[in-house]
Parts: sequence; structure tokens; C-alpha cells
Amino acid sequence: MRYRSRRPADMAVRTRLRELASVRRRFGYRRLHILLRREGVMINHKKLRRLYCEKRLQVRRDRAVSGP
Repeated sequence: MRYRSRRPADMAVRTRLRELASVRRRFGYRRLHILLRREGVMINHKKLRRLYCEKRLQVRRDRAVSGP
């Protein structure tokens, strides 16, 4: 007798997060969370941040704006 997780697989969320992050390169996980909610994907913000970090996504900096 062992514990068997009943949590649904989140592969669809992972792939959609990757797609949105590739299209919207300047969006962080918070703005991507809003876009996913508008599409009807309800996911906790903490779980979304964990998935965002797992995929090693990050906001790409603009090269045109540099220091003095």
C-alpha cells in the first residue's frame, strides 16, 4: 500500500506556458499567468512560478537599453 498521487498531469499547461513565453519574450510569469487565466486555465500562481522556473524561462533583457 503506497500513496498514489491523484493530481492531474499538467503537460498542457507546460506546453502552453512555453508557447506564450516564446511569443511574449518580455512577459514575466505574472503577466503570463493573466494570459493563461484569460484562456480559461486556472492554476495557482505558486505552481505557475515553479513551472516557469523549471523550464528555466526568464524575461529577456532589451539590449538597446544599456548602462551609461
